Order: sequence, then C-alpha cells, then structure tokens
Amino acid sequence: MSSADFASIHNFHERAVFEAVEAHAGRFAHLATPELLADIACVALNRLPPRYIRHAADFAFYLSDKERSANARRVDEAVQFAFEFVQARRAMNARG
Repeated sequence: MSSADFASIHNFHERAVFEAVEAHAGRFAHLATPELLADIACVALNRLPPRYIRHAADFAFYLSDKERSANARRVDEAVQFAFEFVQARRAMNARG
C-alpha cells in the first residue's frame, strides 16, 4: 500500500460551519455549551453536500462569486436549521 497523506483531507464546509455556529451562538445562549455547539455543527454539516478537499485555497480558486455566495447562504441556512433542530429536541426531551 502507498504512503498517501490522508490526514490532509477534510470537508470544505467544516471551517465555514464552525465559524457560523460560533457567530450564531449569541442568539441561542441557552445552547452555547461546547457539547451542544458540536452537535449543532454536526447537524449543519449533515445537511450540506460533502466537498472533500486537501487545500481550501485550491477549491476556492475554482468557485465563481455566485457559487461562493450560494455556498455561504447554504451554510447559513444549515446552521440556522441546526440551532432550531437542537433547540426543539431539547424542549421535547425536557417534557419527558
């Protein structure tokens, strides 16, 4: 087997989702625990199509301004959904 560098592979959306989760956390202070924020990031990432890359700059270079804007909108929508989803699940669990 080859000695390929698989450690450099990651999902292009990860950084944008993590940043968006942190940016939205202030509006959902009751969900702003490290554990819940990680859950929210997972829910958001699962709503986005995976885009595996090795270098973010390489992928971004090939995106048009329109595609870049659409990606940002999709990330924001996925993060908003994730906060609302986790909030609703916590409310349901609290009711018993």
